[in-house]
Amino acid sequence: MGDLFWNKIIAAVLATALVVFGIRELGHALIHPHQPEEPGYKIAVAEDGGGDKKEAEVVEVVSLAQMLSTASASAGERTAKKCAACHSFDKGGANKIGPNLWDILGRKAGTHEGFGYSTAMVEFGKTWDFETLDAFVSSPKSVVPGTAMSFAGLKKPKDAANILTYFRTLSDAPMDLPAVAAKAADAAEAMPETTHE
Repeated sequence: MGDLFWNKIIAAVLATALVVFGIRELGHALIHPHQPEEPGYKIAVAEDGGGDKKEAEVVEVVSLAQMLSTASASAGERTAKKCAACHSFDKGGANKIGPNLWDILGRKAGTHEGFGYSTAMVEFGKTWDFETLDAFVSSPKSVVPGTAMSFAGLKKPKDAANILTYFRTLSDAPMDLPAVAAKAADAAEAMPETTHE
């Protein structure tokens, strides 16, 4: 190897970097993206008179308690396979990229022994009950901004209910399911009849 060999290598690397950055800057100079004045899309909606409708559309809202009452732990176990790359589920299991999830329900967030939680999770500090954990598995970053968990969340409420039912089985003393509130029809039947004169 000659005296100039290393100089040639360094010159080639620098020239390549210069060409790459030059092309990138040239691309930015030639192409100017058009930004709309108002971001988003306008959706054409027919305007109704509002008061002309005789019946209002009824939308049934299903509570988490109702979802959990019909959820399947075995379906939740299948859904939890998404979590298995980062979490273990067995009693006394080792922490992975994420903490072991045995006995997660009823545990205070950011407190599993031997796991280094993000500051955001430690400061969050709520106890994992069904409602809190449902919100977290559905959208981790919106519930605990700054969490180190990279999972985007479960989009289907039924998947979240199934996985919560599975998490409930990961305990020697499973947490009780929340009580399902009586439907309005059941409540109306239970009320005594009144007469108006």
